[in-house]
Amino acid sequence: MAKMCEVLKYEGDNSVFIWKHPVEDFNLGTQLIVHESQEAIFFRDGQALDLFGPGRYTLETQKLPLLHKLYKLPSNTEETFHSEVYFINKVVQMAIKWGTPEKVRFIDPLTGVPLELGVSGEMNLQVADSRKLLVKLVGTTRGIAWESGEGMSKSLQSAFRPMITTAVKSNLAAVIKDNAIDILEVDENLDLISARLKESVIPGFEEYGLTIPQFYVTHIVLPDDDPNFKRIRELHTITLQTRVIQAQATVKTAEAQAQAQYRTAEEQSRAAIEAARRQAVLEQQTTQTEIARREAERRVIEAQAQAQAERVTGLTEAEIMAAKGYTQRDVLQAEVQKAYAEGIGNMGPDSVSGGAGGGSVLGDMMQMGVGMAAMGAMAPQFGSMMQGFTGGQQPAQPSGGWTCPSCGKAGITSGFCPDCGMKKPAPAVGWTCPACGKQGITSNFCPDCGVKKPEASSGWICPDCGTKDITSAFCPNCGRKREG
Repeated sequence: MAKMCEVLKYEGDNSVFIWKHPVEDFNLGTQLIVHESQEAIFFRDGQALDLFGPGRYTLETQKLPLLHKLYKLPSNTEETFHSEVYFINKVVQMAIKWGTPEKVRFIDPLTGVPLELGVSGEMNLQVADSRKLLVKLVGTTRGIAWESGEGMSKSLQSAFRPMITTAVKSNLAAVIKDNAIDILEVDENLDLISARLKESVIPGFEEYGLTIPQFYVTHIVLPDDDPNFKRIRELHTITLQTRVIQAQATVKTAEAQAQAQYRTAEEQSRAAIEAARRQAVLEQQTTQTEIARREAERRVIEAQAQAQAERVTGLTEAEIMAAKGYTQRDVLQAEVQKAYAEGIGNMGPDSVSGGAGGGSVLGDMMQMGVGMAAMGAMAPQFGSMMQGFTGGQQPAQPSGGWTCPSCGKAGITSGFCPDCGMKKPAPAVGWTCPACGKQGITSNFCPDCGVKKPEASSGWICPDCGTKDITSAFCPNCGRKREG
């Protein structure tokens, strides 16, 4: 007689990986509940249908999937059928312990001494392929867990212990040698050792539908009582002391080098500061020389400009006179005639008319408005009248004259050139320019370079280049400023 069951579910221990529900034959309409962390495989007449994921299902006349085919349940709800349900726990099983039953023989790569090491650890295990695990390990038993249980198949621990032991014993020594790990410093490299051993262990679990998310080597037991290991420890101590001495020597050497470098840098800094100071002094002297040179150039330019302005002023006055119809000579003659007329007017009446009460001849003529031309015409008569006052001597007449340096007019007897108005140059023997060497200069500035005429002294001697008879404030050769 078929057993009646309304709900099929599993809420047991998480250490179980696969559990078979005890009810095998049940009626249509039975409820199947699969929790979030589970999967369920439905068997009908020994054939496994597809997995049921998390959720609630009713086994009735709907079509159930069988791999890529369809399996139709009987439509008679009163009729029962042979069926089985397996629940697969998908939770990650944490901190599953593992270890090697025997110690691992190891040859120390540094000393060649044989040692025996004990290795143990923990791992996390999870079902990756439910159908593969069910078919290959569970079969028709009630299920499987990490440790053995009543009515279950052989435990996973018993099934995989030989594989774990073989993988660890075969690869532990290679990992230590390949990475040159000191046996006394092995605890510092447990992460590296764990990762390499996981790579060698995980393929055996994946073959049965399991996976290892994490694999840890937590203990490597060293043979402290082994005389060979004691010798390795002593050698390691000596090596460590040697390293300490070498490190101290390296530190002292580095300190000495640092001090030497510091002194070298200090001397270099001092030399750089002194070089910078000398460069600043040189630049200052160069600047002063350049300022003096520019000052001399400025004075030369000012002298040239002044000379040119005087010349242009003379030419401008001559052009104005020419535009008005007279020259500088006419102006001088007019001034002479005016002064002569004023002298005649200041004479007494007796000296002109020969009797008292008589008026001045010049005063009468000025009152009559006699023009400048009449005065010029009467100049000889006034000259004859003045002979009595000069004892019959005639005024000396200029002879020879001078040549205008501006327009070239020769035989000039007046103080200004009648053509261009240039003033008569003062007679001088001339001087020699100390800057450009031009000789016979009669002006106050050199017409070529504009240097001012030196004072009547022997000058000073430059203490730098030795130039003599310097009359300017700066040496014309090196620019040295005159002291004192």
